[in-house]
Amino acid sequence: MLIRFTKMHGLGNDFMVIDLITQRARIDSELVRKLGDRHFGIGFDQLLIVETPTNPEMDFRYRIFNADGSEVENCGNGARCFARFVTENRLTGKTQIAVETAKGPLHLTLEGKDQVRVDMGQPVLKPAAIPFQADIEARSYPIAVHTELLEISAVSMGNPHGVLVVDNVDSAPVATLGPELEQHPRFPARANIGFMQVLSRSEIRLRVYERGAGETLACGTGACAAVVAGQLRGLLDKDVTVHLPGGSTQIHWNGPGSSVIMTGPATTVYEGQIHI
Repeated sequence: MLIRFTKMHGLGNDFMVIDLITQRARIDSELVRKLGDRHFGIGFDQLLIVETPTNPEMDFRYRIFNADGSEVENCGNGARCFARFVTENRLTGKTQIAVETAKGPLHLTLEGKDQVRVDMGQPVLKPAAIPFQADIEARSYPIAVHTELLEISAVSMGNPHGVLVVDNVDSAPVATLGPELEQHPRFPARANIGFMQVLSRSEIRLRVYERGAGETLACGTGACAAVVAGQLRGLLDKDVTVHLPGGSTQIHWNGPGSSVIMTGPATTVYEGQIHI
């Protein structure tokens, strides 16, 4: 079977996007792993699927698979690419797009040539709903890794995140501590782990070790989670520029009870076809 696809990225967080509205295919975990292989397949951090929604109030259904074949609930950089994809492929003429995800609706707004604003919804802070194992909700939690005791914030942006504050992201042990915390037993569904360096109350640097993908050049939900964690800990203001290895994005949050708004670019790299 020959399938059309588009390769895209949001700040270097790269995606293979497949339209399953105008074409048909069966996508399973084994196929995702083959397609995600950077040597023998297309290569990507996540595979994004465009489908017809089950909710008639939504415009599309948005599904996300990590390169290891696991399906996940949300991806902010992917959401921006999703909006540009359905527009460029004339699947919609709207500039405001409602998409159905595994964790509820997302609302996407196209701004200018390549900028997309995403209403990421309200962050989830209750431990059981993240999920994170803790007796009570707190701004941060002590967490043990071997003999070391760290302080971590736990936030869900539709997918679970742990956020650490570090002195310098360049020297942060992302490659070693990231996988340890991603699979820590206190995160029963695993987690994306952010390493945040606070530059000022309106600017941070961030590296993210993503669940099922490893460290990526950018993570949209990770940027949102880091700003939420930083605000709750009294370190950040409402509007924050987040500098990731692949580029910068803007995050706005008015505090508990309000949605997190993320604005950033989405870039089409190339289009292709592949036999599956």
